[in-house]
Amino acid sequence: MNDPAASLSIVKLFLNADPVVKGVLLLLLFASVWSWAVIIDKLWRRSAQELLATEAQSHDGDPAGLMLSAGWAESTAEPGLEAETAGERRDRIERAMRLALNAELRRLEVRLPFLATLGSAAPFIGLFGTVWGIMRSFEGIAAANNTSLAVVAPGIAEALFATAMGLAAAIPAVVAYNKITVDLGRFAGRMQGLIGRSGGLLARTPAGG
Repeated sequence: MNDPAASLSIVKLFLNADPVVKGVLLLLLFASVWSWAVIIDKLWRRSAQELLATEAQSHDGDPAGLMLSAGWAESTAEPGLEAETAGERRDRIERAMRLALNAELRRLEVRLPFLATLGSAAPFIGLFGTVWGIMRSFEGIAAANNTSLAVVAPGIAEALFATAMGLAAAIPAVVAYNKITVDLGRFAGRMQGLIGRSGGLLARTPAGG
């Protein structure tokens, strides 16, 4: 671990690291790759929805289109044996649209908790690897009875590499989680406004028509 000739390249730092530190690094690497996969998936889906926003009613799978389809289906459904007022009919249609909106929001929020968890936990996982690595490095220094910089630097660098990996995994996850959450909140607000505007129009549609 404390070989003075050891290279400080990333590959050498990983290969020379303690097994526990290697495990931490591999865990963070896997989490980071999965995090980027989630981020790219979310951004791609959002971009696709924006492209289809002007044609929401004619494309299956678009959130606004699905919500309006649910409202239309409810507006053309028979109300039942008991007569209902115009207000009750509108409430029934808007309730169906809100249920569709909530289902779509749940779908869009899939895997977001992973980003939040990674953003919170990754720095501490990396810190654990750093503390462990420094402890092992100090043991090696004591055994070698040599505190020169050439001996100390590789072991300390290997340990600090875990902290760097933790931050590299956490920062994109936190930024993406905050942005996606804000975007979903704005989307939900726009859809609630659409429900209010379209509910009255759909309530005028004759039942079964």
